[in-house]
Amino acid sequence: MTQSVSMRDLLEAGVHFGHQTGRWNPKMAPYIYGARDGVHIINLGKTLRLFREAMNFLSRVVADGKQVLFVGTKRQAQEVIEEEANRGKQPYVTHRWLGGMLTNFQTVRQSLDRLNEIEKHLAEDNVERLSKKEILSFEKERNKLLRNLGGVRDMTGIPGAVFIVDPSRERIAVREALRLKIPIIGLCDTNCDPDDIQYPIPGNDDAIRAIKLFASAIADVCLSAKSTPRDVVSGFEKTFSSDDEGAQPATSETNVEVVHRGQLPEEETAKASDEAAVEAAPVAVEAVEAAEAPAEAAEAPAEAAEATEAPAEAAATEAQEAPAEAATAETETNEETSNDA
Repeated sequence: MTQSVSMRDLLEAGVHFGHQTGRWNPKMAPYIYGARDGVHIINLGKTLRLFREAMNFLSRVVADGKQVLFVGTKRQAQEVIEEEANRGKQPYVTHRWLGGMLTNFQTVRQSLDRLNEIEKHLAEDNVERLSKKEILSFEKERNKLLRNLGGVRDMTGIPGAVFIVDPSRERIAVREALRLKIPIIGLCDTNCDPDDIQYPIPGNDDAIRAIKLFASAIADVCLSAKSTPRDVVSGFEKTFSSDDEGAQPATSETNVEVVHRGQLPEEETAKASDEAAVEAAPVAVEAVEAAEAPAEAAEAPAEAAEATEAPAEAAATEAQEAPAEAATAETETNEETSNDA
């Protein structure tokens, strides 16, 4: 398990950009560093630490032989979630969440059995026996089932965990997971309510690059944990390094049993690396702002040069016009003199 996510990765993916300040949820205040141009900036130090804890937990879930359900029905997340879930060999939902997907899984299983039955009818050996009308009817039903349930076709039962992009949008999925006490890993933007999310990951849930970064890392963990013995995973400490701090992962064991966020036990010995990562995030954001400063400074001399050229051009123009005006005045004087004469 060598997957590593650094502070630079988070910055380049735009994870630190939250929503406009007027759209925030006050419960996300502990994860917000500040605001810039009316947009909240997320504290990436806390994002990095919480993300690492979630990956440690997921590695144990997958090593136990349980599945992780990927959920992302918003347009920006659909393609990424499907791609990474398939790569990690995990079930996913990228279109409308059907009520009872978890709480009434037996009915969902019956629909999947129906899908298998339809595909047998449409197999090459049997399709010749069907009329054109029957074929069209079967194809229409199959396409509908594939759209809604294709991602959970290989889900053998209730998953061991659920990864949700934008829990505020997937409220039904969150309620069903809570009812069945399934732990939730949620990518939470500044407008989310993190109270019902056991493993919140503060970050931008609208940017495709940010979603890709987290979904890809989770898929990597799923693949690695499948091929790693359970006792090795239990003692394994996942390292998600920051650029300069070399932050180490939290070592406390996290129970698979779901616990509400307010009931999570506090670590008695906080890692110095965690604190360093929290302090490093604002510095990293300021570094990005500082990098933009030279470009603005470079524009200043150009503007100054233009300002300097303007008086020079004006002076040259006046100097050229002066002789002409003098000549005109002299001509008029001569004419008046000749008239007087």
